[in-house]
Amino acid sequence: MTDTTVSITRDDRGVATLWLDRAEKHNAMSAQMIRDIHDAAEALGRDDTVRVVILAAKGRTFCAGGDLGWMRDQFDATPETRAKEAGALAYMLQAINLIPKPVIGRVQGNAFGGGVGMAAVCDVAIGTTEVTMALTETKLGLIPATIGPYVAARMGEARARRVFMSGRPFKGPEAVELGLLARAVAADDLDDAIEAEVLPYLQTAPLAVARAKALLRHLGPPITPEVIEQSIGELVACWDGPEAKEGIGAFFDKTKPSWQS
Repeated sequence: MTDTTVSITRDDRGVATLWLDRAEKHNAMSAQMIRDIHDAAEALGRDDTVRVVILAAKGRTFCAGGDLGWMRDQFDATPETRAKEAGALAYMLQAINLIPKPVIGRVQGNAFGGGVGMAAVCDVAIGTTEVTMALTETKLGLIPATIGPYVAARMGEARARRVFMSGRPFKGPEAVELGLLARAVAADDLDDAIEAEVLPYLQTAPLAVARAKALLRHLGPPITPEVIEQSIGELVACWDGPEAKEGIGAFFDKTKPSWQS
């Protein structure tokens, strides 16, 4: 791919790595990056030479959530534009979720907001013990809406309730306890842990893996277009409310909203 927001590398075994490639921005998601991830996910899904997809990130941070410029644009946008942009994020996550290949997440540094959502749509996500994760939206007067169906499917409602509303950060070992990560390992061991997840798939029939994944997705919590559209509507309603105006405004002004002591 020619755009610098993402890149793809491949090896001769059929293992493709989809890299979030905005290291200088801590891989925060811009509108362009959301489109590029969506396009890359669909292309990898169609590529019969690809047997395994690794979702990884360049630099120190897996994904810091929404790009500041993207957030600023939403702050000033119409409800219709906000719905369109929220939909782009929601359907990008669905594109990763439905890749008919195993998707293994490699999570390091920080993963906030949408970064948690991307870990949630991996079939297996492995992080470092020192990774910091958080669903920070409620601190801004928003909710983790478009990522919500995927987070709930991965964590289950009971475990998600522990972090879905509070916005508090948690480290790799707690992310394992919550079901968001499968394993948390030392940073020096992360690549070996990813390779250990890749190897069994190279002994499996690719079409059988695809059918098994599709069946499991059918048996799990339904993430239908109706569910996705509801999540989009919830986020747009928050953006239109007074708390988001105060919270986002305080964030950009580097002040505290009224609900923070």
